Amino acid sequence: MLHALLIGNGHTPQAEFLKPLAQQADWVLAADGGADRALAAGVTPDVIIGDLDSVSAEAKKCVRPENLIFVDNQNNTDLEKALDWLLSRGCKAVTLTGFMGGRLDFTLGNFLSVFPYARHMQLTFAGPGWKIYPVEKPRRFPCTPGTRVSLIPLKTCSGVTLSGLKYPLKNAHLPFGQTGHTLSNQTTGKTFTVTLKSGFLFVYAEEKPAS
Repeated sequence: MLHALLIGNGHTPQAEFLKPLAQQADWVLAADGGADRALAAGVTPDVIIGDLDSVSAEAKKCVRPENLIFVDNQNNTDLEKALDWLLSRGCKAVTLTGFMGGRLDFTLGNFLSVFPYARHMQLTFAGPGWKIYPVEKPRRFPCTPGTRVSLIPLKTCSGVTLSGLKYPLKNAHLPFGQTGHTLSNQTTGKTFTVTLKSGFLFVYAEEKPAS
């Protein structure tokens, strides 16, 4: 399964976090000015894509001309442009980093804009010590026993079943906007599973033992 690392122009983790992600990926993409963020952390992207209004001239030189991809569409974001490109090339798993920080409207927009892609690709927002998984269909996650997991419904979700967690659910109904009984769960083994019949939610998982 083709796996890409996609780096945005927001707050970018430092080299000790970013470099291992790049080494694990088949492709490293930068969304526009994310190329400069990547280079500053010692990671050279394979592809730079977007409307190219924020990437520096120096960063453009780090990729071959055919891998500097200008998309002339002001009706979608650089994140969406990059995901469209990856989807058209059969990529099935994408780790996204550098899409938080700076303007809060951009951060919220980036998180919500992945909804149409979650049914086609396994997406993971990643930062030091945490991951956020957009989930629209059943998915199993690797984990360390005793780490914190929270579910945040972005739509009303039905038929939600959790396994591998301290507080399991079975065929539960999770209304949009209510998270009282889906925050601060805890893993019991090395994997946990989230299944749902309908809806869309974020799974937040820490990568350190819960205190």
